[in-house]
Amino acid sequence: MPVVLTEVAAREIATIIKQQELDSESVCLRVGVKGGGCSGFSYLLDLTESQRDSDEEWAYTFEANGDGTPITIKLICDPKSYLYLNGCTVDFKDELMGRGFVFDNPNATNTCGCGSSFSA
Repeated sequence: MPVVLTEVAAREIATIIKQQELDSESVCLRVGVKGGGCSGFSYLLDLTESQRDSDEEWAYTFEANGDGTPITIKLICDPKSYLYLNGCTVDFKDELMGRGFVFDNPNATNTCGCGSSFSA
């Protein structure tokens, strides 16, 4: 199963790419996990131009801001992280209690209160 990027998250990534004046054609969103955090693993999100041959890759295209202009975000994940993120959805929430990227991970058996770490 792919790692899924929601339309809301894709729009936020596109905004960040534009704000940082990055080349939207060559930059990818790397998702991953690393050891640590209060539940065992922490999620990683990084904009990068470097991609490895072993990376899993998906491209998501959405309409930008309702004006018909498409935005495409290429999402990549290393094989070890993919073991933990298979079927995960990356979303973006902008709510009264805060804003940020959130992960809906079906592989997580336990998550911390802040949602930035998990155990599998």
